[in-house]
Amino acid sequence: MAGRVTGKLALVTGAAQGLGAQAALTLAREGARVLCTDINGEGAEASAAAINEECGADTAFGMAHDVTQPDQWDAAIDMAEDKLGGLSVLVNNAGVGVRGNIETCTLEDWRAGFAINVDGPFLGCQKALRLLKDNQPGSIVNISSIAGLIASDTMPGYNASKAAVWMLTKSVALYCSKMGWNIRCNSVHPTFVDTPILDGIGKNAGIEKDVVMGKLARQIPLGRVGKPQEIANGVLFLASDESSFMTAAELKLDGGISAM
Repeated sequence: MAGRVTGKLALVTGAAQGLGAQAALTLAREGARVLCTDINGEGAEASAAAINEECGADTAFGMAHDVTQPDQWDAAIDMAEDKLGGLSVLVNNAGVGVRGNIETCTLEDWRAGFAINVDGPFLGCQKALRLLKDNQPGSIVNISSIAGLIASDTMPGYNASKAAVWMLTKSVALYCSKMGWNIRCNSVHPTFVDTPILDGIGKNAGIEKDVVMGKLARQIPLGRVGKPQEIANGVLFLASDESSFMTAAELKLDGGISAM
């Protein structure tokens, strides 16, 4: 089914690489115009350039954007209005891991993780509503994690921040519904996905990526880690009108791990 989001106007954060870049490309391939943002501005612009090369000029735009800063969210929303003509889809994808167990996680790392993983989506939802209200039906897609639904003894900061995104999503969804707006808000909960984050895990531990991938795959009932396109497909569904009766919900893309 081609053109599943034709006419949609999307902003995707953390779009310089990994899940964000794949989500932005997938939305563009299915007819959306996209603003790619990332704290790595050059990377965001490169993602936009790649989209334009494949999908045509002015399909995508890129900009530097620190999601923890309210004024930079204002600039991103203004750019969406200027370059796209509005906004009907917001994908809050930017996120980071938070190192350490409850004894070793520093307060600095905890706060930095919450600033990006929670403050970012909070500000995005808050700031984007100005344009989303004028471009209904609208859809907010918050990228949480399966770690926001099931816990690990090794990452309280990541568990807690991604669980906060899960509940933020529900609150925003209920608010929009109460206000009578056709703006839906849902969360996506991936497990391990083959992105540059996994490369970093291996380097930090001094382990080859193939070994890391094997260890992670053994934890997942389907026997492998996820692919970026598989997560992007979920984002596409939630951004499209195919999911028009879905709000305040969580989409688990976890290979069955949460059933264990």
